[in-house]
Amino acid sequence: MPNQKILENLKTLLQVPDLASKKWIFEQYDSQVMNDTLYTRGDAAIVRVHGTQKALAISTDCTPRYVEADAFEGAKQAVAETYRNISAVGGRPLAITNCLNFGNPQKPEIMGQIVRAIQGITEASKVLDYPVVSGNVSLYNETDGKAIQPTPAIGGVGLLKDFQKRCDAKFKMVGDEVFVIGKSLGHVNCSLFEREILKIDGKKNPPKVDLLEEKKHSEFVRELIESANINACHDVSDGGLLVALFEMSSDKIGCDVDAAAIVGDANEILFGEDQSRYLVALDSAMVSEFKKKAEKKGVSVLKIAVTSKDKIRIATAEVEIRELRQLNEAVFEKKFS
Repeated sequence: MPNQKILENLKTLLQVPDLASKKWIFEQYDSQVMNDTLYTRGDAAIVRVHGTQKALAISTDCTPRYVEADAFEGAKQAVAETYRNISAVGGRPLAITNCLNFGNPQKPEIMGQIVRAIQGITEASKVLDYPVVSGNVSLYNETDGKAIQPTPAIGGVGLLKDFQKRCDAKFKMVGDEVFVIGKSLGHVNCSLFEREILKIDGKKNPPKVDLLEEKKHSEFVRELIESANINACHDVSDGGLLVALFEMSSDKIGCDVDAAAIVGDANEILFGEDQSRYLVALDSAMVSEFKKKAEKKGVSVLKIAVTSKDKIRIATAEVEIRELRQLNEAVFEKKFS
């Protein structure tokens, strides 16, 4: 039963620390100081500018395994990920800060990582018009002479002119059609699928970041949110499409994945980590207009699922969202309680 195996792979991935819910951690402190924090569980946190309709969208990201494989592309991806996350909630990305976490810079290979990462950040910032306004470094991070994975963490901030027009990452209703924005080619090199399922510790060929595509797709998503054409939006990153679909689901609303839309190896398409992608859910009555807008903007879109009750289904294979949620949320509590 190949589709059931895909769902078993999903269960495995949802229990690795990279994807496990951080709920147990962030619930240890007050995230609602002065009640200006509006939203914390989507792609970016949203914090109201006190006494106004404006809000800040804030995201911090980096994928060290990408940077270790290719410091230039990995650093570009870190910048693009924050840009994507801010756009997914309806914010306009404004600027970034960084913290460059590396090993001993006196070692040529480490200094090379730092230089290439800075070059990647620079290129991404220029193309996306997303300037670096501050930053710091943390160097000599080693244990017994072995360096940490290179981690140029990027913190992005964006602006929502009206926080009431923000977009949620969660499905709202049964029957919505779910589209992926951007091309899904099934890039599994340096992916969590490659590491956790295929058991290959890949350290080469991370997914390429097309910055012009990032900008075009983000602008398209923000336009959809501004015009209230979609009911939910979520970027696709670690774990790929199927993980993102789970993250959009709730115990009451899941989705039926359109197996006919998957061209090629299903595991690669559903767990590949191609960049510049979003998932959007919209009422079927809006689909025709949505497709016209996408065609006009030159944006690739593909229907990947329809929202349904309480399960993720692929043909006859299915799993309850509640079961997946329990697996995903138990990881850190088990480790630290």
